[in-house]
Amino acid sequence: MDGKIFNSEGLHVAVARGSAIYDLKGDKLYELKGTGIYKLSGELVGHLNNVAGAEKRLDRSTDKLFPRR
Repeated sequence: MDGKIFNSEGLHVAVARGSAIYDLKGDKLYELKGTGIYKLSGELVGHLNNVAGAEKRLDRSTDKLFPRR
């Protein structure tokens, strides 16, 4: 499941590659299991709304995982 991740405002905030989510600098932030977003420690922290296609969207409750810079 590769593609760009956008926050609820439509801003590109991360990239999904395989079973991981990376910030825009390329640092691994989270594990991705299906639609679930997990901390590297294994704790579930959120879900992706749209998993089909190259663009993934976050809802407002999940925006906090990817702070704007």
